[in-house]
Amino acid sequence: MNKKELQDRLKNYAIAIIKFSEDLPDKSGFRTIKNQIVRSAPSSAANYRSACRAKSTKDYISKMETVEEELDETMFWLEFTVGLSEDYRLRVKPLWKEGDELLAIIVSSIITTKQNNK
Repeated sequence: MNKKELQDRLKNYAIAIIKFSEDLPDKSGFRTIKNQIVRSAPSSAANYRSACRAKSTKDYISKMETVEEELDETMFWLEFTVGLSEDYRLRVKPLWKEGDELLAIIVSSIITTKQNNK
């Protein structure tokens, strides 16, 4: 997968997360999820774009670690959604799976970059 493909995949993931959040009920717990998840998912996509334009290897690693954190946070909020209501499990499952795959790609890239930079 090249940089552009991963950029698109992260952007599409963020869009899917936002669309999912728009269907959550207007209750306090779900409002918290909405507020957090609509920040973390797009942030992972935006930070990956920024990492692609990093000025150094150290800068790249730092930005990729931010992508990792934001993806992990998104996955937490998906898990939290199911914790509040099992009714969302089927809708969360493919989103969580995609987030997990993206997280594995990002972590692998960070590890490879660190190893190659030794």
